[in-house]
Amino acid sequence: MAWSNSKMFQRYLSNRIGNVTAFDYDADTIKFALYNNSITPDNDVATDVLTAYNGAASQWLTANEVIDTTGGGTDWPAGGVTLGTKTVDVSAADFVAIRAANAASGATADIANAFGGLVYDSTISNVGMCYNYFGGGNSVTNGTFTVVWHANGIVRFAL
Repeated sequence: MAWSNSKMFQRYLSNRIGNVTAFDYDADTIKFALYNNSITPDNDVATDVLTAYNGAASQWLTANEVIDTTGGGTDWPAGGVTLGTKTVDVSAADFVAIRAANAASGATADIANAFGGLVYDSTISNVGMCYNYFGGGNSVTNGTFTVVWHANGIVRFAL
């Protein structure tokens, strides 16, 4: 079927609410890895490994990953880019938003057919937080590839 939407993993939210693992969004290293259209993301998978970056038998294997193809892949490397300026925003009544600065490559990236990406916590076993669909394939040649997060954040909860 392939990509069709963006969603948070059910297991991620359940693990955070149930305090299954120690988690600190502000302090943990959160990354964003790009993926091609060979996968069919599923937010209701049965185990944490199936949400994880390069997790055994998951959709998120490095074989499906999209990286910078020039200069040794340094502008958007395997494993993705680290998200900066991470915050949990409760400034709007009845909403909680998880935010980060936009994710960008270096200035000379060659990236082809990135259909979406995986937001994951590399501090906690590369467990996936959510996946984000771009609405189709996106590419850049010898330029900067930038993922601009929605004004509502990476994830937003209505209370």
